[in-house]
Amino acid sequence: MNILVTGGAGFLGSHLSERLLARGDRVTVLDNLNDYYDPAIKLRNIAAARRHPAFTFVQGDILDIPLLDRLFEAGRFNVIVHLAARAGVRPSISQPLLYEEVNCRGTLNLLEQCRRHSIKRFVFASSSSVYGNVREIPFREDARIDRPVSPYAATKAACELYGYTYFHLYGISFTALRFFTAYGPRQRPDMAIHKFAILIDQGKPLPFYGDGATARDYTYCDDVVDGIAAAVDRDLGYEIINLGESQTTTLSELVRLLECAMGRKAVLERLPPQPGDVQITCADISKARRLLGYNPATPVHEGIRKFVEWYRSDRKNG
Repeated sequence: MNILVTGGAGFLGSHLSERLLARGDRVTVLDNLNDYYDPAIKLRNIAAARRHPAFTFVQGDILDIPLLDRLFEAGRFNVIVHLAARAGVRPSISQPLLYEEVNCRGTLNLLEQCRRHSIKRFVFASSSSVYGNVREIPFREDARIDRPVSPYAATKAACELYGYTYFHLYGISFTALRFFTAYGPRQRPDMAIHKFAILIDQGKPLPFYGDGATARDYTYCDDVVDGIAAAVDRDLGYEIINLGESQTTTLSELVRLLECAMGRKAVLERLPPQPGDVQITCADISKARRLLGYNPATPVHEGIRKFVEWYRSDRKNG
């Protein structure tokens, strides 16, 4: 297949691109290399993929319609995997208009290209953030998502609705994958696990919000990529599917696991709870098992160990 991966120079996108290339697909990555974090990190992420003859990198923006026109006219893509977005709950609170423009308008731009070029399969990176503070645990895909607690979450929910509209009107198969706190090698440096590892390594205080009881469903990147790759191969009509580990880890336990893996104690800077944060995330993955054959294989203690191994190697070679 000929696959376009937007945001493909990022954490999950670079892992997915390598997986797709390894199995024989042609991959085009579209990424604007913005400065949300160091663009040099993103270029390192795709350094190996760029040596593959079936890989093409295009530096550009999903808001640049003339560029999209040229790319889609030449690309003849079978599937779009849309991972590009402004990410992060907390920054979205201070920059809601930017998040709306990139996440919502950018997704609509891509859906319009699919309509114009008769591309019938679209895989979308949604987020567990859409659930807000849902009380029913684990989170099921049919739970209410009309009470988002951050602009980021609201944009992801809106894009799921746009996906249904384009499925209904134009028959575009739209699979929205709700990721649950993906982590692992190449994770963004602003994400908790990577950020905490840096601070522990440097002996600096790490921001510890609340009493440590907030809990997340941490999902190792290889498991997430398994789910994305399976979605690429399936025409499911319109579906929303959780991709998580279906286990929860508290903030206190996460810090303990990092201390153990790094062999150093963390210095905690205790802070009040953050606006926009949810208390718990936990995925019901029965639908993913049924529709995608999804079977996460990396428990969090093993994933943290693998992450720390990568972190040390990356620091040494960087």
